[in-house]
Amino acid sequence: MPKLRVPTIQHLARNWADSPAEIEKHLVRIALNPPIFNYNALIDSARDLLLLGVPEEQIADGIRRKEKRENVRSVLLEVLPILCRYFKDISPDFVHEVSHRFYSIDRDLKIPFKPTFIYGVGGQIYFPWFSFWRSNPLDNEQLSLFVTLVDEMLLQDPDLELAKFEILDFSAKNAKTHRVLRVIDTQDIPRLEIEKKLYMLSTFKEGFRRAEASLAKSTSSRKSEKEDSIIDIHQITLWD
Repeated sequence: MPKLRVPTIQHLARNWADSPAEIEKHLVRIALNPPIFNYNALIDSARDLLLLGVPEEQIADGIRRKEKRENVRSVLLEVLPILCRYFKDISPDFVHEVSHRFYSIDRDLKIPFKPTFIYGVGGQIYFPWFSFWRSNPLDNEQLSLFVTLVDEMLLQDPDLELAKFEILDFSAKNAKTHRVLRVIDTQDIPRLEIEKKLYMLSTFKEGFRRAEASLAKSTSSRKSEKEDSIIDIHQITLWD
């Protein structure tokens, strides 16, 4: 049965559209074709660079050993040098993990907020957010929605409310160009008015509920078809 996962704040913003039907389509497509990998290895690499000063080549060797899928390995190794160039000259006073929490948009729909870490330099706290999408990074209303929601989460934590919130965007301009790092100071991003934010969250909530219903109906339909068919017991292990 396809699993409709509640998206993180970043993925909520990226999958937002002005129509609940469009949001439903995005979420159903993701549930049916979930991502095959994540970028956690690069976030761990950034932490190792800051905390331990681990050399780039040592990190690259670790990725080559641990990641057996050649296509995934090539993606990680494409981003790693850009990541290392950014963090290599930063000497933090501290690096701290940030606990995960939730942004509630309905009684039973809580959106995960999964920050990575903060670090301090000369009395300034930095809160980096990593955007590793190669294409279609957040922009316009989607970016404003994301930054607005993250702002609200940061203001709930006395240790984070004064942090400099930066987005590290590792995208490429198009399919034929290489990735480059764009550091976005979120102070320059317009925040949403309360009415606009509530409208966008309400639209997402409706799209999410429609996606849930669509997947449940699809699963129920497939189950009925299976029950009506003649099953060869010798084939069960091929499908279960």
